[in-house]
Amino acid sequence: MGSFDKEINRRRTFAIISHPDAGKTTLTEKFLLYGGAINLAGSVKGKATARHAVSDWMEIEKERGISVTSSVLQFEYDGYCINILDTPGHQDFSEDTYRTLMAADSAGMVIDASKGVEAQTRKLFKVCAMRGIPIFTFINKLDRDANDTFELLDEVEAELGIATCPINWPIGSGKGFKGVYDRKSESIITYSDTQKGTKEGETKIISINDREAMEAEIGAAAEEKLLEEIELLDGASSEFDLEMVRAGQLTPVFFGSALTNFGVEIFLKHFLEMTTTPLARNTAEGIVEATSDDFSAFVFKIQANMNKAHRDRIAFMRICSGKFDADKEVKHVQGNKVMRLSQPQQIMADERKILSEAYAGDIIGVFDPGIFSIGDTVCSPKMKICYEGIPTFAPEHFAKVRQVDTMKRKQFIKGISQIAQEGAIQIFQELNTGMEEIIVGVVGVLQFDVLKYRLENEYNVEIRLEPLPYEYIRWVENKDIDMTKLTGTSDMKKVTDLKGRPLLLFINSWSIQMTIDRNSGLELSEFARN
Repeated sequence: MGSFDKEINRRRTFAIISHPDAGKTTLTEKFLLYGGAINLAGSVKGKATARHAVSDWMEIEKERGISVTSSVLQFEYDGYCINILDTPGHQDFSEDTYRTLMAADSAGMVIDASKGVEAQTRKLFKVCAMRGIPIFTFINKLDRDANDTFELLDEVEAELGIATCPINWPIGSGKGFKGVYDRKSESIITYSDTQKGTKEGETKIISINDREAMEAEIGAAAEEKLLEEIELLDGASSEFDLEMVRAGQLTPVFFGSALTNFGVEIFLKHFLEMTTTPLARNTAEGIVEATSDDFSAFVFKIQANMNKAHRDRIAFMRICSGKFDADKEVKHVQGNKVMRLSQPQQIMADERKILSEAYAGDIIGVFDPGIFSIGDTVCSPKMKICYEGIPTFAPEHFAKVRQVDTMKRKQFIKGISQIAQEGAIQIFQELNTGMEEIIVGVVGVLQFDVLKYRLENEYNVEIRLEPLPYEYIRWVENKDIDMTKLTGTSDMKKVTDLKGRPLLLFINSWSIQMTIDRNSGLELSEFARN
């Protein structure tokens, strides 16, 4: 195997998904700690003076102690080069999260052991299922009192429609958390509290057949309960099947505590063994293999003003095939232009490292003079390909936007259009009113705060938001429809998006079917196809 193939095959690119406060950022930091990328993991929350989590960089995130935007972190561990796409876990996350999953080859799902599967996890899971990507589950916070383990697994299976296969099994929880039982080696790995922010503390490995040593370590009651659970487990859980895991039909489950750092390295090691090298990707012209000699990538995220000192826009690209060489020209397919990518860099939260080369599986950021859009393809000039577009997901909250100072109309339009191009918000206009009546749609309500904050801080424009009652949105698929003649329900609003595509907003879900029934041949879709 040549050094080129070797570099690609040692890459692993995954996203971490979870509900708010399930401990995702803490888990990410512990991974970085093992990779030597950081020396001391910072406690994510805490006082204003405390260190902020490595992956949070936006001012509003530092103030609130949450991840609003997705960041990309790369580190080395055990011969692997790992790219983590850290997604916002806050309930008010944005569409950015969905798109980040398009750039990953697999997902790590973090679940709080005392709360189980929560609303956000379901939404993110749907996107993973849509793409058929492998999902690995880490049930976190065993250092606190947890729900019954079998009930947690039943919930994952019932809520997400995926079979589970526990790789290890917790021994107790909260103050009674003793460690985990490793099913493959048939031994228990005991837990000893570690200093926060350090690597794993002392662990002992005891064979399950050595009953005396086991009882001395975890106590007779915990031993008896564990043996009962193992018997149940062997009869009830799905067999481990790597093909099913890779097809996204079976999720391996791990237990631990990211905060006290127990079970994190076990999870990381197994995860790396089970995940694949960078996956082949679909284009309109056929499948492109990661190890193809030609460079290709697609834009999955655009972020403006990442650095206060430089009014910049960064386009994040997932490299799908070949090797990126900063000295070589590439073709921007949608712009039909051959160019050099400007200031290619790897971004570790708010630190940047200029790159001369990168490989399939890696994520790079390049300076965007305003030419890139989400979903764009960039490739070697001789290639004739175009990656499948990223779907635009339906917003769930809407508000009318009004600027306080009408003299700042120009800055307002520029600011709101740029933020919309990044995909953090979607802008709609009432039919035939142009930019006079602007309606903003978001996936999570926090994006309204982010919009307000950014317009004030970056564009010096103050706005007022007037919430609207619409909850359902449908794009009109029919190409030659006369929107003025479309008859709907009294709770329906006709709008167009930034690309001029017609849409309908509804307050009630039953109005959707009623509108379809009243308009012969009308086709509606939950997301826009780019």
